[in-house]
Amino acid sequence: MSFPDKRIVDFINEHHVLTLATSFDEEPYCANCFYVYMEEENSLVFTSDYDTKHIRQASHNIYVAGSIVLETSIIGKIQGIQLQGIISEARDGLLVEARKAFLKRFPIAMLMKTTLWVVDLTFLKFTDNRLGFGKKLIWEKALIVDPFLSRNLSE
Repeated sequence: MSFPDKRIVDFINEHHVLTLATSFDEEPYCANCFYVYMEEENSLVFTSDYDTKHIRQASHNIYVAGSIVLETSIIGKIQGIQLQGIISEARDGLLVEARKAFLKRFPIAMLMKTTLWVVDLTFLKFTDNRLGFGKKLIWEKALIVDPFLSRNLSE
């Protein structure tokens, strides 16, 4: 598995609020969520209840998008991530690791009864004007290609 550029990882780790965008039946929605980044899995972990609108939508459409931004009015300091990924409920071994990572960053969450969700990142675009106006670093997850699907159908 390829990993994102260290500058992207550093930016994700420096922040803690994700704007998560979901959609279902042509209705878009977004929610702000505290997150933690799990580097080895290249995933974002956040907590949310089953009855929230974004989780209800994600239960029908697992493809999500989002952003993580630095708030600034200084154009030369603008930084932000635009992302895409696949959302799922944390389970089994991933649940253990996700809980440990989330509670390390947000110990107050220990008092909450809620569900942990994981966004497996598939696309990251990092805009960083400190590297030059409009400079973008892009990372995409390598797709698994099925050789049987890629052959010519006339064969």
